[in-house]
Amino acid sequence: MTLLYTVLAFALALGPLIVIHELGHYLVARACGVKVLRFSIGMGRVVWSRRFGRDQTEWAVSLLPLGGYVKFLDSRDPDAGPIDKSELSREFTRQNVWKRIAIVAAGPLSNFALAIVLMAALFMHGVDEPSARLRAVAESTDAYRAGVRGGETVVAVNGSAVRSWSELRWQIMHAAVDKTDARLDLRSMGGGAYTVVLPASVIGKLDVDSDVMATLGLDLWRPQPRIDKVIADGAGQRAGLQAGDLVLRLNDAPVVDGIAFIDAVRAAPGRALQVEVQRAGAPVTLSLTPEADANGRGVIKAMVAQAPEMVTVSSSPFDAIARGAERTWETSTMTLKMIGKMITGEASLKNVTGPITIADYAGQTARIGLVSYLQFIAFISISLGVMNLLPIPVLDGGHLLYYSLEVLTGRPVSVRVVEFAQRAGIGLLFMLMALAVFNDLGRLL
Repeated sequence: MTLLYTVLAFALALGPLIVIHELGHYLVARACGVKVLRFSIGMGRVVWSRRFGRDQTEWAVSLLPLGGYVKFLDSRDPDAGPIDKSELSREFTRQNVWKRIAIVAAGPLSNFALAIVLMAALFMHGVDEPSARLRAVAESTDAYRAGVRGGETVVAVNGSAVRSWSELRWQIMHAAVDKTDARLDLRSMGGGAYTVVLPASVIGKLDVDSDVMATLGLDLWRPQPRIDKVIADGAGQRAGLQAGDLVLRLNDAPVVDGIAFIDAVRAAPGRALQVEVQRAGAPVTLSLTPEADANGRGVIKAMVAQAPEMVTVSSSPFDAIARGAERTWETSTMTLKMIGKMITGEASLKNVTGPITIADYAGQTARIGLVSYLQFIAFISISLGVMNLLPIPVLDGGHLLYYSLEVLTGRPVSVRVVEFAQRAGIGLLFMLMALAVFNDLGRLL
């Protein structure tokens, strides 16, 4: 059932994105007067088709489920045959270069437009996310050396406003990719404001594949631990813990949050701990002796609340559209920067992912909820748009490169050059796909 759920989530995510992409080509081609012969979802042999409209365009589903295409009336197509004189004006290659650029660019631009709409809808709806408030910072970390102590809320990074933990991480990732300082504007618990700087010498060394926040020593702020449930016949019940108890101190030391309490318990198997809790508004001191589990860690058989502070991030319609466009632009530029770093060797080729990893993430986000799933779809839509704009022959970006050269030189690229580039592009795509599948299998294994 899990596999079926993942496959369905993947299909429901990728299928509409392919349709939107090809519809972009189709609609702009029709607007430019080009005759469309076929609109296919999938590649390879056609397994189902129907013809509709004045032009009897064939709407088809093809065998290979990844990708799709729109087939225009094109004199270069060996299967096209003689073209009737009455339809020569609707043949693709006879259109001026700007129309051809518009038709080819419409696919990726449709993916970007969809991402903006999805993100704008999410921003308008409001998304519950962990706040950008920081947990107490260990003295050995880069964050502590920069001046972060814990309890502060990050309100901006390098001048960009931050309202949630995901936005904070996003801005840190941007600084890591750009190898620049990360200037954090903080608001203390007392309301005071100050700025700390994580230098480029630290930020630039971050591995963007890892948990960059943990590497810096930054973590989510959480409230003091509260006992949610006490399990029968456990160390917690024997000590007298009760559901609703707020843990204040452990061996006379303040307890920062639930994680700190759990870590202290795990580190003390068989040792008595003096725990001060607040119960019905009054302090109560208990003697708690954790039992040792199979791994030698202390356990007390009690559930401790450790949820982070949450905020609802929402925007007005106009602001939501602006933020959706901004996030789409930022995601696109970061993707291009990462591709550049992989080409130059600054980033690992393990960042190249394929359909298996995408399907896995689709299933995971779908299980979390609709908001996470739509965020995932928006990100994949941006990725499709960016990848299709790369100047690789057979992709939209390759055709745009040909037409750009035509604009500059005043004449189209020769057929021989295009044919050679197409073969090289197909080979490059096969190598990229093989690398992506290899990385996917490596992650699974």
